[in-house]
Amino acid sequence: MQRLYRKRIVLGVGGGIAAYKSAELVRRLRDHGAEVRVVMTQGGREFITPLTLQALSGHPVHLDLLDPAAEAAMGHIELARWADLVLIAPATADLIARLAQGLANDLLTTLVLATNAPVALAPAMNQAMWADPATQANCARLTERGLRLLGPAAGSQACGDVGLGRMLEPEELAQSAADSFENGLLTGRHLLITAGPTQENIDPVRYITNHSSGRMGFALAEAAAEAGARVTLVAGPVFLPTPERVQRIDVISARDMLTACEAAMPCDLLIAAAAVADYRPEVVAPHKLKKDPANGDGLLLQMVRNPDILATLAGRPDRPFSVGFAAETENLLAYATRKLRDKNLDLIIANDVANPSIGFNSEENAVTAIDRQQHETRFGQASKGHIARQLVAFIAERFNHPERTRQV
Repeated sequence: MQRLYRKRIVLGVGGGIAAYKSAELVRRLRDHGAEVRVVMTQGGREFITPLTLQALSGHPVHLDLLDPAAEAAMGHIELARWADLVLIAPATADLIARLAQGLANDLLTTLVLATNAPVALAPAMNQAMWADPATQANCARLTERGLRLLGPAAGSQACGDVGLGRMLEPEELAQSAADSFENGLLTGRHLLITAGPTQENIDPVRYITNHSSGRMGFALAEAAAEAGARVTLVAGPVFLPTPERVQRIDVISARDMLTACEAAMPCDLLIAAAAVADYRPEVVAPHKLKKDPANGDGLLLQMVRNPDILATLAGRPDRPFSVGFAAETENLLAYATRKLRDKNLDLIIANDVANPSIGFNSEENAVTAIDRQQHETRFGQASKGHIARQLVAFIAERFNHPERTRQV
């Protein structure tokens, strides 16, 4: 259940008596480390109060499609980008029917259409309603579109009937939510990932670095572990928790990072998400540099090139499937394509760090993957965790079909 740690889950609460279980579900999800935002339909509010779910989730409950308190009153877009998983529990017959028809007549149905995150539904209704051909046809349509059905279970119902239609218990739903982040796309593979900045010392007190937070690389490591890979994460100086089932190696400088990566070889795949310093001071002062009163113009540092970690690893005789990141502030795709060729990569992930909403230190990202044939695949703005899972699935698919990344 640790797979829920730091996951962002939007819980949709439909209008059925099983809504009373939603309160316990919020508690279970949070107990396992998930962050939960609740969206309620009008019917859901008739069975359980928003105040209850607000107290349990620790966040205001979202009720209205056009929320004046939301950014630009577009709460459904904010939530759609934020979510790693949308879990609807209970999902009533009416709500399932509206989703099957692609309606967007309240916040919850609109959010489902707007999100790229996986969507799971926990049906809850009278046994006759569940067995009705219309409900079954609606469920089949949703399943064909990639939505998951969790349950229902059989048993006694609030109306006195007995049969299929009961919503699964909160602990079962929490387990299913955790399981939804697991896949076997990279089972048995060794994945080497670099993350964060590097620091290049000027003297014992000062250094040169950049604004990279390491969040994208750590999210990729977590997603790769969920995909079944054995993950080695070589991280620059960042203050982030180590993802579960990931071997972490902390380094400081670019040369440290190269040494650690070479020691971790061989590997099957390399994802170089670190923002490595291109240059370092030629000489590191043994003591703190002092201001020179005779030199009012400043301090002159002689810089030398750092080793190119990505090109070095991608140029080895036992080279792995190599994926680089291009964090640019201008000419994004052109610079990324040139880096793809110059460093002999299989894929390059282009990231516009000039945009503060998706740049360094942001919670979200939007990227474009470019392959050897210069085909571009765009991943729209979403949480870095969700982008990471999309990228790992994309990379795994290309790794398993190398003919799609052949030399241009």
